[in-house]
Amino acid sequence: MVEQFKNWMVALVVLLLPAELIQAQTTTPQLPSANTTTPKFKPSGKVWGYVFGDYYLKTHADSLNRGKTQYAGKLYPQNFNAFDFRRIYLGYSYNISENFSAELVLTHEGDVVDGNGDRMVYVKAANLRWKNIVHNNDLVIGQTATPIFAMMSEKVWGYRSIEKTVADMRGFGSSSDMGVAWQGKLDDKGSYGYNFMIGNGTAQKLENNRYKKFYGEVYAKLMDQKIILDLTSDHEISSPTQSKTTIKGFVAYQTDPITVGIEVVNQLQKNYKVDSVNGSQVNANVVPFAFSVFVKGQIIKNKLNFYARYDTYNPDTKYSRSDLYPKAKPYTVNLYTEKFFTGGLDFTPNKNVHFMPNIWLNTYKSKLDNVSGLAKSNYDMVLRLTFFVNFG
Repeated sequence: MVEQFKNWMVALVVLLLPAELIQAQTTTPQLPSANTTTPKFKPSGKVWGYVFGDYYLKTHADSLNRGKTQYAGKLYPQNFNAFDFRRIYLGYSYNISENFSAELVLTHEGDVVDGNGDRMVYVKAANLRWKNIVHNNDLVIGQTATPIFAMMSEKVWGYRSIEKTVADMRGFGSSSDMGVAWQGKLDDKGSYGYNFMIGNGTAQKLENNRYKKFYGEVYAKLMDQKIILDLTSDHEISSPTQSKTTIKGFVAYQTDPITVGIEVVNQLQKNYKVDSVNGSQVNANVVPFAFSVFVKGQIIKNKLNFYARYDTYNPDTKYSRSDLYPKAKPYTVNLYTEKFFTGGLDFTPNKNVHFMPNIWLNTYKSKLDNVSGLAKSNYDMVLRLTFFVNFG
């Protein structure tokens, strides 16, 4: 009787078990499919580039041909007009492996010509990048971008096709240099990071002395990367008695409908002029300073934008009438201050094609007390229709 009861209980349990559980207990486990493995890395490359230029008309010229900006000087008299390329970029990016990539960029800049006036091309970048040499850190060797403006403020401004950033326009530094760079992020999203570099300090030109230029940058992108804080500095020894130290701060509020940015640059050029103290001449410092504010935004999404920028520039905040500037160096411009304005529209019939009517204005004001009229204060003004084409 007891044995029969046990057999009934076993039969009842089997009947009540879910079919899935019975199948799971009796079916051979399935091994993962071989097709789910990560695809093997394949080297690949990409050709890319962009072009921008203008039709421009210089409607007014400074009476003294002052300045070192694009349209300054005797080569651009009043009513001068032309069609011109201001930049042609051709680049090739190649992914060598999961950890290595290379970049080559050839460029023509509008003012680079040979003795016959023909456009010339030179190497803007040529470098090897070791990605994630340490987690979220890259090592870059060769001709590469410098931190002074090319890696942050120029990208946020976004209208290099209209004008360089104030640090670039006023010659505080170069966008690329030959050397070695360490580029890192403190988090995977890239909200905090740093860039350090040691270079020749000669931009795209060959090294001409034994000294090197040291660059540094730290940045933070707050509030879901809408607020950008960026601090950069560099130091370059020019000779045993001369050096340059630059400090730049950049703050921006960046969203899809509107972006506002402020850039402040100060540079100490040690022993770049001669000053008279108590009747004797001593070496003195040149201290240029620049301030820039810009705004850009949407009028019609993906079709029509606007942009405007205002700069001030003082080539030597420590100027006095007793100063003597070496004629062999480009520092004789220190006798006047400059202000710059640009603004216009950006019509985008295609995401890679832009037509941008704009106004370009640079004013001059003499620091000397014994001048007046057009010599005291004057300006260069240019009207332009700029085009920009991105390819690749």
